[in-house]
Amino acid sequence: MNRTDLIKNWQIYIITDEVISQGRTHLEIADATINAGVKVIQLRDKTASGMKLYKIARDIRELTRERKVAFILNDRIDIALAVDADGVHVGQDDIPAKQARELIGPHRILGVSAGSLREALDAEKQGADYLGVGPIFEARSTKADAGSPRGLELITQIHQHCHLPIIAIGGVNLNNIKDVIQAGATGAAIISAIVSAGNIEAKTKKFINVFKK
Repeated sequence: MNRTDLIKNWQIYIITDEVISQGRTHLEIADATINAGVKVIQLRDKTASGMKLYKIARDIRELTRERKVAFILNDRIDIALAVDADGVHVGQDDIPAKQARELIGPHRILGVSAGSLREALDAEKQGADYLGVGPIFEARSTKADAGSPRGLELITQIHQHCHLPIIAIGGVNLNNIKDVIQAGATGAAIISAIVSAGNIEAKTKKFINVFKK
């Protein structure tokens, strides 16, 4: 299976966040959502030291490899390489996608955040495998620099002009995820709607069932 086909199976893209997880660790979040059936985990922690993040990434890499789930690391290419992650995700304020691709090589997955059509097209030219498009809706902020909502129109616009899979992010929940899919997104990145749930596994299954229907 090539990278594009693999990414098209990422209907629910989990981004871990310990701050809003009711005391659960990154590893516990990953384990619960994998139990529910997700195919990709992104580890994101803006505050952890390099050593702490490395240890967390190492444990999640072991779990995801055992369960045959893709593991993406946010920002930290050095740690992604150290633990042999499947790929990295970079934002517009991180290392440019072209340089990220050069560092991770041709076989790892590269995701790039895009908040406009221009950013999406640039990411495609620079070697991205998928786009994190958003923020789509107003949401409980789990990212300080998330910016204002772009709306469903951005998904449709990028879908019409760009060939990369689109992972919609920002305020996606059970009430609006169907709209995201209909707009052209391949999948949806979910943070607070799942990570903050009382029962992470049960909530994740509800999202997965939307795609099954």
